[in-house]
Amino acid sequence: MYQFSFEKLNVWKEAVDFTKSIYLLTNTFPESEKFGVINQLRRASVSIASNLAEGTSRNTNKDKAHFSTLAFSSLMEVLNQLIISKELNFISEENYEKLREDISKISNMLNALRKAQLNNELTN
Repeated sequence: MYQFSFEKLNVWKEAVDFTKSIYLLTNTFPESEKFGVINQLRRASVSIASNLAEGTSRNTNKDKAHFSTLAFSSLMEVLNQLIISKELNFISEENYEKLREDISKISNMLNALRKAQLNNELTN
């Protein structure tokens, strides 16, 4: 089966796995948060991988880097929502710390990708 370029990105694969973790975690949240933080967390986490996928279809490296920045912004949105969720005791310290590690890894990968994209823009 043909693979599109975004499917070959390790950071995209990590983002998809991260999204799956967010979905599983939010299944344990209070039902009253269905249209609140659950929805926000899920949408923001999906946006990380989606922006990476959309960015690969762009023609210029500058445009690709823009979508990597959007993915990073969505990742920071998820972090903010996880902090709030922890403060509201929706998630355990253990789950929070594991997700923080995932966020750190993905953020480093996104920053490296964006830097490479911008460097490619300068050399083309």
